[in-house]
Amino acid sequence: MPSTKKTLYFLASAASTSASVGILGYAMSTKWALSILECSNLDHVFTNGSAVVQYQLFSGVVDRKYCPEFGGDNKFQVLESLAKTGGVPQILYAVMIFLLALCLLCSAGSILVTLYNSVSNPYETYMGPVGLYTCSSLSACISLLVLVLYVVIITLTSISQDLVQIDVGVTIDFTMIDKSSEFQMGYFLMLPYMGLCLLSILLVYLYEHAAYTHRQQQQKPTEDAPKEIMMY
Repeated sequence: MPSTKKTLYFLASAASTSASVGILGYAMSTKWALSILECSNLDHVFTNGSAVVQYQLFSGVVDRKYCPEFGGDNKFQVLESLAKTGGVPQILYAVMIFLLALCLLCSAGSILVTLYNSVSNPYETYMGPVGLYTCSSLSACISLLVLVLYVVIITLTSISQDLVQIDVGVTIDFTMIDKSSEFQMGYFLMLPYMGLCLLSILLVYLYEHAAYTHRQQQQKPTEDAPKEIMMY
C-alpha cells in the first residue's frame, strides 16, 4: 500500500486533472469567437450591410444586416455547413475537433493513472508516474496546438465568408471585406485547462523528487556515518 503522503499527492493530481476536464467540457459548450464582415459589390464601389458570425465549437449563428440584400438570423452546424463547401476550413476544423477529443482521452488516462497510483505502488512502467507525465503533457501540448490552429482557422481562412454565403442560399454578386474577429470565453478557457494539466504533473513530480531525496539520504555510504556507529 502507498504511504499517506503519496496518496494525497496523487489524489491532488487527479483532482487537478478532473477540474481541467470540467473546464474543457464547459469550454466546448460556450462561445469561442465572433467574426464581423462587411458586404460589398464585386467592384468594391460601395458596401451594403454587414454580417456577424457567432461561433460555438459545434454550432453558431449568422446575423445578416442587409448583407447582401436582406437580413437574417440563422443557426448553423459548423462541420455540416462547411461540408457544403469543403476545402481547407473544413479539413482544419475537423482536425481541431479531433485534437480536442484527444485532449479528453489523455486527461481520462491521466486520471486513471493517478487514481491507480494512489491505492497501489506500480513499478516504473506506463502505469506509474511515467504514464501521468505522458498523458498530462500530451494534453497540455495538444491544447496549445488547438489554440494556434483555431486562430489560423478564424483569421486566415475563408470560413466566415463561406458560412455567410451558405446562409444566403442564392447566387448574388457580392463579396466580403473588412473582416475582423475576436475570441471569446470558450477559446480562453483552454489556458486554465492547460495550466491544470501542468499542475497535475508538478504535483507528482514534487512527490517523486521528495521520495528520491529520502531514498538517497538512506543510502549514503558508510564513510559518511558517525564514527560511534562504525565502531560497532
